[in-house]
Amino acid sequence: MVKKAFLIVFILATSVLTYAQTADEVYNKYADFNLAMLQNEHDKALDLGEQILPDSVKLPPKTRVSFYNGIAKLYEEDAQSIKAIAYYNRVVAAQPNYYVAHRALGYLYIKDIAVKATDMPVDTTYNAKVKRALPHLEKAQACDPSDDTLTLIKTLYKNIKDQQGLDTLPARLNQLQKNCIDILSDQ
Repeated sequence: MVKKAFLIVFILATSVLTYAQTADEVYNKYADFNLAMLQNEHDKALDLGEQILPDSVKLPPKTRVSFYNGIAKLYEEDAQSIKAIAYYNRVVAAQPNYYVAHRALGYLYIKDIAVKATDMPVDTTYNAKVKRALPHLEKAQACDPSDDTLTLIKTLYKNIKDQQGLDTLPARLNQLQKNCIDILSDQ
């Protein structure tokens, strides 16, 4: 009898602690999240975003992508690069032509490596990070050209000694510029 009573109390306590938000509650928090971001209330927006994350699948698909972009930006601003990368990757998986997230990913991937002079030896970790960053930087460059980004891309190709990648860069940029999205819609 005591075991049954304990089991019932345990089940009730667990159900109270694992309360899942309804879709309306998640969306309302998302609206508050957007307002906090608009008002530059970084800590409040980050707190709301982290409350939304466990139930983010309850947001409509386009809204979810917009939310992931917002939380990634907050993590990036909070120097939480690993989390920012994870959510920006979700954004580009859903919206591969959204170049703003590509630019963020490209720079986040190379954030912790110094751009080396072309005559310095490079290691495999450096090469892997560069190769991960380059497609994102190229998409950003194709959609929103920047002399700084172009110089960085060329330097990175020289550093990893990829002359073919450097030679075919103009053709890739031309192809990538055909489909560019600069604003996400959450509707």
